Amino acid sequence: MSYLFTSESVSEGHPDKIADQISDALIDHFMAFDPQSKVACETLVTTGQVVLAGEVNTNTYLDVQSITREVIRKIGYTKSEYMFEANSCGIFSAIHEQSQDINQGVDRSSPEEQGAGDQGMMFGYATKETSNYMPLALDLSHKILQEMADIRHNEPEVIDYLRPDAKSQVTIEYSDDDNVPQRIDTIVVSTQHDDFDTEPLMLTKIKKDIIEIVIPRVKAKLPAELQALFNDKIQYHINPTGKFVIGGPHGDSGLTGRKIIVDTYGGKGAHGGGAFSGKDPSKVDRSGAYATRHIAKNMVAAGLCDEVLVQVSYAIGVAKPCGVFVNTYGTSKVDMTDGEIAKKIEGIFDMRPYFIEQRLKLRNPIYSETAAYGHMGRKNEVVTKTFKAPDGTVITREVELFTWEKLDFVDQIKSAFGL
Repeated sequence: MSYLFTSESVSEGHPDKIADQISDALIDHFMAFDPQSKVACETLVTTGQVVLAGEVNTNTYLDVQSITREVIRKIGYTKSEYMFEANSCGIFSAIHEQSQDINQGVDRSSPEEQGAGDQGMMFGYATKETSNYMPLALDLSHKILQEMADIRHNEPEVIDYLRPDAKSQVTIEYSDDDNVPQRIDTIVVSTQHDDFDTEPLMLTKIKKDIIEIVIPRVKAKLPAELQALFNDKIQYHINPTGKFVIGGPHGDSGLTGRKIIVDTYGGKGAHGGGAFSGKDPSKVDRSGAYATRHIAKNMVAAGLCDEVLVQVSYAIGVAKPCGVFVNTYGTSKVDMTDGEIAKKIEGIFDMRPYFIEQRLKLRNPIYSETAAYGHMGRKNEVVTKTFKAPDGTVITREVELFTWEKLDFVDQIKSAFGL
């Protein structure tokens, strides 16, 4: 019997995502001016107010107010009627120095023996059901909101009433025997919007525009096999509660790290519970999750399995992982147990924190781009970024984004497993 699976996404203007983007903008500036910074930055946003808190060990100084305002401005909160606006919102900073009790467990005389910044377990997942090895329901949910953001930023004449806050959700029907996507069952979109004169007219127009403009644009960018999953029986729930004028931090408070399932795999696989944004790569909540995604994606791309979950776990202050776990969900193409596969994978990927940082180039200002529309399944590319310090110093850096999405270990995996 077939079954349904659902994933959701939230836009860059969602309150929690505003918080994530501010926290990661601070991380990028710390990394740009002092790559060895140890940082954990939390952000709270609410009506007309931003609160920054966290711990930092660094040799640089940042103008956190200007960085925060630029993030809010870029997202699109630039009008006073939003009740949260880049130029006028209050910003309170309670960032202070990192505890030496924590730092002594991370720093070592030999950098190779750098300890994990915390205990915990991290998961990476990959599946062959999409070209970027991501779960389809989440991938489509992200794409719907990215298309809406692109319209809002670059083609406002196409849909002129969109505001920054939005959510999406996609339900896929799978065949029970082989777990292959059969069709899209339901699409849910809730978008903040300008006020309309009459609510019935508003609801009709928003639904029509999402179904007849946004969805076809998303569909057109997909490969033919995924386009075939769209059908005339899809259930659409567009702004199902009705009016959505009050949104963003005025509608709901936002906090860093509250969208960890949106950030990863949409409920597929597993999650260790640790958030990513606002953390430098010594925090294995972040670097360990990126490293396991890198492993999982390369395993599936190498043809070792069709789907895989990879877990790594750490003790605070200890470099060597407590363990590496692999679950191929019965899709392995080699005559080995998952435990035997895990042992061989450990020999290919050094999972000590220092080596993860080096392999994935994590001590670079690469994090702002991760803070909306998912940390996984994104495009690996080289970009040029510019950062300005309060003293007027300007740094321009060429950095490589989403290094954990590279398929640079496929040949090694094929060789190790005789594929």
